[in-house]
Amino acid sequence: MKIIVMGAGVIGVTCAYELLRDGHEVEIIERESEVALAASYANAGLIAPSHSFAWASPKVPKILLKSLYRNDQAFRIRPTLDPEFWRWTLKFLSQCTSSRARLNTGRKLRLAGYAQERLHTILDEVDIDFDRIEDGIIFYYRSPETLKAGIANTAIISEYGREFEIVDAARIAELDPVFEPVRHKIAGGIYSHADESGNSNLFTQGLAAVCQKKGAKFHFDTTIERIVANDAKVEQIVTSKGTMSADAYVLSLGVWSPLLTRSIGLRLPVYPVKGYSMTAPVASTNTPPRLGAVDEDRLLAYCPMGDTIRFTSTAQFSGYDLNHKPGDFANIMDVARDILPDAADYSRPDHRACLRPMTPEGTPVFGTGRLENLHLNTGHGHMGWTMACGAARIAADLIAGKTPDIPLDGMTLERG
Repeated sequence: MKIIVMGAGVIGVTCAYELLRDGHEVEIIERESEVALAASYANAGLIAPSHSFAWASPKVPKILLKSLYRNDQAFRIRPTLDPEFWRWTLKFLSQCTSSRARLNTGRKLRLAGYAQERLHTILDEVDIDFDRIEDGIIFYYRSPETLKAGIANTAIISEYGREFEIVDAARIAELDPVFEPVRHKIAGGIYSHADESGNSNLFTQGLAAVCQKKGAKFHFDTTIERIVANDAKVEQIVTSKGTMSADAYVLSLGVWSPLLTRSIGLRLPVYPVKGYSMTAPVASTNTPPRLGAVDEDRLLAYCPMGDTIRFTSTAQFSGYDLNHKPGDFANIMDVARDILPDAADYSRPDHRACLRPMTPEGTPVFGTGRLENLHLNTGHGHMGWTMACGAARIAADLIAGKTPDIPLDGMTLERG
C-alpha cells in the first residue's frame, strides 16, 4: 500500500519507519528544508515515562492566574482573540481536577512506557548516534515540603510498575557529582534509573536516513495546503508543489494538524502551547552534569547533549505566536546559573521557542474520523520525543487493521 505521511518531525519519521518495516511504500511531506526543525528540534531531550504527569491538574488554574501579572510562572497564559484559544483553554481547565489528572496521567504513562520499549526495539535494529544517556534521570526538590508532595505524587506512577529510588542530597551528589557544590540547596529527590535522554533532532535525522535507504521518499520545502476528500475517503492532497495521492494518509503535522482538517469538517482537540529552550555550549573549563534532571520546584528540565546542555521550561498559552525575546529566557538562565553555575558557557546561549501540539488531556489522537484512509497520529504535546516510537507502532498497527499492543482509552477522537 502507498502511504503519505504528513510531517517529518520525530512523530512522522518514526511512523514512516514502522510503515516501511510493514512493507508499505512511503512518502513524507515536510514544509521545512529537512526533518525535525520544529518542535522536535530543541526540546528537553528527556525520555521520561516516569514524568508522565498530566499538565492539567488542580494547581494549574491558580498558576495561570498569577502569570497574568508575574513572568516567573512555569505555566503562563497570554490571551488571544482566536476563538479556538478559548475553546481549547476551557477544555483544558475542565481537566484540572484530581480525578481527571489521575486518569490522564495513567494513560500518558501507559503510552510512554510502551514507547520506550519500542525505542529500544528500533535501536536493536539500527545504529543511530543521538547523544543517548541511559543512566536515568534525577527529579530533585528544594524543600522538605515539596519533596514530600513529590514522593506522594509518584504513587500513581509506581502503580504502573515504574521503580524509583527516594534519594537525599548526598545520594544525588553521588549520582551526579555536579550537585556536590550545591547540595545544600536541595532537600532530596527521586531517581528514576529506567528513564533516559537524547537529542531527538539527531535521532530523527538518523532514522530518516535509514528510511531513505529503505526506499522512503521525502518531499521537503513542501507545504500541504488542503485535503481533497469525498464522503468516505481522502482522494488527494494539494501542496505548494502540486497534488499528491496515495492509498492512505497519516496526519502528523503537530500544531498545524487542526488547521488542515477544519476544511474537511474534522475538528481536532489540538492547540499550541509554547515552550522555551536554551542550549549552552560546554567548554573545556566547564563541569557539565552527567545525567538529565528536573528542578521540580522551579520546573526547569535539562540534560547534557554532546558538547552542549539543553535547558527547557515554561508552558505558555498564547496561540500560534512563535516570537520570543531575551527576557523570556531570564528564568531559565537564573535557575541554570543557580544550580549549575559552572556547567556551561552561559555567555553564548542559543534560544528557541517551539509550539507543542497539546490536547486538553495530554494524550495524543489516533485512529480515523469519517475519512477511513486518513489516520491520525498527532497531539503528543510536551512528550512527543518520549511517546514517538510507541505512537508510530500504534499508527502502523491501526493502518494494518491490527489491535495495538496497549489500550487506546482517551487516545482517539472519542476522548472519554
